[in-house]
Amino acid sequence: MIIVERLKEIREDKDLYQKDIAKILNVSQQTYSRYESGEISIDKNSLIKLADYYNTSIDYLLCRTDERKPYPKSILK
Repeated sequence: MIIVERLKEIREDKDLYQKDIAKILNVSQQTYSRYESGEISIDKNSLIKLADYYNTSIDYLLCRTDERKPYPKSILK
């Protein structure tokens, strides 16, 4: 599963630990570790939080693109 590589890569690029991202997602470090290992799937809301935190798109996190630049914000909310 490629997403696990991307999650680890982007975290390490920012010199962060799993516990740092786990705190942002309000999950345990063990749960975040399971996301990165592919043992469990990360939920949509957590992907949104990570995309916002890393200032990228969910498509980047899901390896649908290699472009880190986020999409423009929607005017619909």
